[in-house]
Amino acid sequence: MARDVVELRVHGVSGVRAEALLDHPVVVRVAGDRSAGFYRPRPGFGVTSGPAGVTIEAYQWRNLTAGTVARTVALLLLLPFMFSNLAAWLRPPGGGGGLVKALCRLLGATITAMFVLAIIGVFLDLIGWQCVPYQPCTAGRGYLGWLAEVPTGPRLVVLAVLPAAAIRLVWWIGARSARAFEDFQAPYGASGAPPGDRLDADGFWQGEVLVGRLRSIHVAIAYFTLDLSVLMALTAGHVSAVGVALLAVTLLLLTACLVLLCLPALSAPHTGWDWTRSVIRPLRVAVAAVTALTAGYALLPRPPEPVNGALPGFALTVNVVILGQAVLLTALAGVAVWQQRGAPPAARAFFRGLGAPVFGAISAGLSATFTAGLVYRTADVLDRGTIPGPEHPPPAGAPPLDPPLAYRWDALGALVTVLLVAIVGLYAGRFSRRRRERLAARISQEDFPEAPPEAARRMRAVRRAISRSRLAEQFSPLLIVYFVLALLSLAFTALDLAEIGPTQLVQQLGGNRRTFVGFAAYLTDAGTFSLGLIVFGLLTIGVMAYFSAEVRRAAGVLWDLGTFFPRTTHPFAPPCYAERAVPELARRVSALSREHEVLLSGHSHGSALAAAAILQLPPETLRRVALLTYGSPLRRLYGHLMPAYFGDDVMRETGERIGWRWRNLWRNTDPVGGAIFSTHRPGDTPAVGGPAGQVDVRLRDPRAVIIPPMDTVPPPIEAHWPYHTDPRYAAAVVELAGALDPARAPDGGGKGDRPA
Repeated sequence: MARDVVELRVHGVSGVRAEALLDHPVVVRVAGDRSAGFYRPRPGFGVTSGPAGVTIEAYQWRNLTAGTVARTVALLLLLPFMFSNLAAWLRPPGGGGGLVKALCRLLGATITAMFVLAIIGVFLDLIGWQCVPYQPCTAGRGYLGWLAEVPTGPRLVVLAVLPAAAIRLVWWIGARSARAFEDFQAPYGASGAPPGDRLDADGFWQGEVLVGRLRSIHVAIAYFTLDLSVLMALTAGHVSAVGVALLAVTLLLLTACLVLLCLPALSAPHTGWDWTRSVIRPLRVAVAAVTALTAGYALLPRPPEPVNGALPGFALTVNVVILGQAVLLTALAGVAVWQQRGAPPAARAFFRGLGAPVFGAISAGLSATFTAGLVYRTADVLDRGTIPGPEHPPPAGAPPLDPPLAYRWDALGALVTVLLVAIVGLYAGRFSRRRRERLAARISQEDFPEAPPEAARRMRAVRRAISRSRLAEQFSPLLIVYFVLALLSLAFTALDLAEIGPTQLVQQLGGNRRTFVGFAAYLTDAGTFSLGLIVFGLLTIGVMAYFSAEVRRAAGVLWDLGTFFPRTTHPFAPPCYAERAVPELARRVSALSREHEVLLSGHSHGSALAAAAILQLPPETLRRVALLTYGSPLRRLYGHLMPAYFGDDVMRETGERIGWRWRNLWRNTDPVGGAIFSTHRPGDTPAVGGPAGQVDVRLRDPRAVIIPPMDTVPPPIEAHWPYHTDPRYAAAVVELAGALDPARAPDGGGKGDRPA
């Protein structure tokens, strides 16, 4: 019976090697490559089969997200793009998905604009417009002094080469990363479902065409932002028909790009978009033409520009982008709340449906942090250590550098947000502690009702593990607080339009009291330095992640989850490894099912890959497939974070397609995994009726609190890992292998067909 079953194991984020997953020291790759491959124990080196003689195989995809220090650091700088892309996948279930994705794409466009404005703020504003005309700034800096001899227009053209090169670099990184996973040839049409925005849709994991179109639009937005900054500066002091015409054309094309991002054809990566080819190609030509004409216009001879203060129009552009982010985040929150009106309580328990705006706010906050941090640290260097700002008059001989006030609001908002979120986080942890400890005491007492007095210390360790495992659910208010503070920080930048910074606002509200004004000035200065510390901290984490296994594991969890979904919102986000992993896993299962029954076994995030692969399989394959998940976050995290894609209805459909040949193992000590349908204890009545109530199997952890007769120490608290070495895991494998036996289930349970 069981000898015809192949158990295919899939690891989770920052996963273990195939040797550990198979619990065998010597393995051999039987399919795939070094990036992602399928491994089996090498024959002739001990026992090579699993429980009841099943053939065991492991899918090791960990190298899809691994990399060098340089790659890790570079990817950390793409965090704003990654969170921008992730936000669209955190929407509530039901209608409005196209609207959420359109709003998230517009938010992604502002993130691209902020990236370009950061480079413009350094080279065109601080260096080209504010520093070079002042001799004290260029004194002793030969690499800048020669620019003082160049007229304003040509000088801006020369310095604009650097932002253009940065755009080209991100363009190249996006195109290169697309070749890593998104061009993997998935078997289109295998599942038989029509294209759409569902995990079971054909072509869901084929996003190379969409990413290419989005990349063209974002590159156009980036270059048009650069052209707009140059044209606004040149036309501010010398208005001409040519300059105004170029400015109008640039604004028109920029608006056209934003309209393109809102079109329904971009709602999913798997719908037909033949018409876009005829739009994208002219857009690329328009980008090159407008950029070349802008450069030519800047090179024309003109009267000397009145260089005074900041780059004309630059602060206005920054304000418009930041205020646009505030409006988009408010709209996202409104749509999420509207979608939650008829949703069941379980679907809105975690973020109250605000996953998309919360992660959008994180994206906007990170982009503001990187931008303002880069501008202020550059200003510190150029003005030789003087903190820029209106409350710090420059000393004699120092250039009056003046970054936009919006960046000071960003700096103050970042500092206040970090401090308040940290305080709320500490309070939330302490506030929930007593409740978590009561729950842990009840669970441990039920598990070990006859624990002897000498096991008191061990019982305390068990209660502590259970209590800590429940900590993640307590931080839902934390991210809501972050969202509110981030939104207020973005909204306050509107005061920059009236040239009111933090200290000016305190002056008006506090009656010009010196104490209040001084405190506001020092708090804002601390914020500007905190921006640099945040960026430095991220870079440090990137380096440490390569050398420290613990840091790499923690960072890898965020990274692997953030790059799971296709890039349908921001093309500069890190590539989606699942666009290779899911189709590859589905292809392997289909191939194995031609000669064997297949037990797909997923640990932690591997259970999401396994479920996504099952939803891509045709009915004739599903009749020969069973599913075993353990340490799975499918309901506990993903079902709340991404209910439109991993909600209760999707989980039930997954079970129906495989005839409910599904077991999910979970522990109360696991900080990541949990039950999917019912948290009942073994022997108790499930909380849900029907076959779904039989899916979840709770494992007592640890297995005992006293020392077994043949051991020297008590059994360990295993929490999230391992599961496959537990005897109860072997029992689940034997049970599911029996359910796959053709003699016992000739039609595979009768549920393999796709529901209508």
